[in-house]
Amino acid sequence: MSVCPATEDFFAARLDHMIDLRHPLVVLSSRMPWQQIEASVAHLFSRQGRAGTAQPDLDLFGEQVTRAAPASNAGRPRVALRTMIALLYLKHAFNLSDEAVVERWADSPNMQYFSGRAYFAPSQPCEATTLVKFRRLLGVEGVEELLAQTVNLAVSQNLIPAAALATVVVDSTVQEKAVAHPTDARLLETARAKLVDAAKQAGIELKQTFAKEGQHLSFKAGRYAHARQFKRMRAVIKRQRTVVGRLVREVGRKAAVAGGAAQTRLNEALSKAQRIADQSRSRKNIDGVPKLYAWHAPEVECISKGKARQPYEFGVKVGIAMTLKHNLIVGAKAFAGNPYDGHTLREQLEQAAILMQDTGMRPTTAYVDLGYRGVDADNPGVEIKHRGKKKTLTPQEWKLLKRRQAIEPIIGHLKSDNRMDRCHLKGAQGDSLHAVLCAAGYNIRWLLRMMAKKGVAFLWRLYLRLRWLACDWPCTPSAPLERSAGPAQRLSISWV
Repeated sequence: MSVCPATEDFFAARLDHMIDLRHPLVVLSSRMPWQQIEASVAHLFSRQGRAGTAQPDLDLFGEQVTRAAPASNAGRPRVALRTMIALLYLKHAFNLSDEAVVERWADSPNMQYFSGRAYFAPSQPCEATTLVKFRRLLGVEGVEELLAQTVNLAVSQNLIPAAALATVVVDSTVQEKAVAHPTDARLLETARAKLVDAAKQAGIELKQTFAKEGQHLSFKAGRYAHARQFKRMRAVIKRQRTVVGRLVREVGRKAAVAGGAAQTRLNEALSKAQRIADQSRSRKNIDGVPKLYAWHAPEVECISKGKARQPYEFGVKVGIAMTLKHNLIVGAKAFAGNPYDGHTLREQLEQAAILMQDTGMRPTTAYVDLGYRGVDADNPGVEIKHRGKKKTLTPQEWKLLKRRQAIEPIIGHLKSDNRMDRCHLKGAQGDSLHAVLCAAGYNIRWLLRMMAKKGVAFLWRLYLRLRWLACDWPCTPSAPLERSAGPAQRLSISWV
């Protein structure tokens, strides 16, 4: 085994001796304000003091509080905070799952250098489930700080002028949840199976579970729907609803036997099963009761965006704010309840202003589509531009309004390259975390591209300077070649 003599560890080689220090990811690691990022989220991981318990009749002075015994310090130490933050950035920048990012990290020296490691480690930095717990501890506040630091870095490195942050483009999209397409037959079969499982866990013995019949009915409904025999399909769904109703009534009668947490789980399962059975009777919503589209994700909404290819999408609405000319994302927020687009603009601009506060800028002009009409009074201090105001727009503003369409491919990249196409995180909090992390991953890719572009431009200017010093050209390094320059000279520059 070859050993690098410059390392402090005799059995390991330094990463900076193994990698290309001009790689964009390596350059970005030295530009990121890691100390500021760690300091801004460190308070979220501070250990909480344990509350004491009062002991009655302890002495003549009344009750005294005794503290709980301290936890043992013999457990495994925490993974470095910078490593965990870097894993979240890399996961969404390169479209990797939790399992894939820790596996790729073990094989990639560039990723390890980006995470702050000095020596190459062929083992995984942590278990994939550690990222789940880390995200939950970060919360929405923590991931928004990660997104804000990418914006601050773009401004501090002169990749984008600070004044460009004042003009933003805002649009909304749907972040789909990782759920199966909700058909009545599938939901009723899921309700039957989950209700039987909950009864078994509570120790309730059922007369009949309808396991074989339920699976058979689910298959029949799918076949009839494929053959477009909808009358027969509705008859099968009616039988499924009858089966679920019988189980709901039987479990409800015997639920008193179970107590404590088991009874709470039973009541939740009974409520969900009854909602699914009721909503399968009619296509319209029951007043005051939203439809349930997934058993494990009750927060899922049915959203119609007017697409001919996909009329309905099941997930949550997400607002995206980006700069008008440089395509840098400055805000991403999930909105539960499928609100009207215009009603989300105020919260979206508030989030963008908070993320920009370190740069000293805030949004003053927003270019939007017609879905954001009629909300000028709700957003004082912000000029809202859309094509419904065509008569009042200046020629320059009308020209800039055409740039609004650039957000559509940005949303496409968020979904195809940064994992926004399908959210696997749990609950409404998972939707909010996922939207912001996808935007942070997009900004990391944006920073990598801009740093590579800036490096190429620097080499181009250096090349022109060296050629100008070496040759007697009739032009300055910044001016174009005059016509007196020979074709060989013009060809050499175009070749580079």
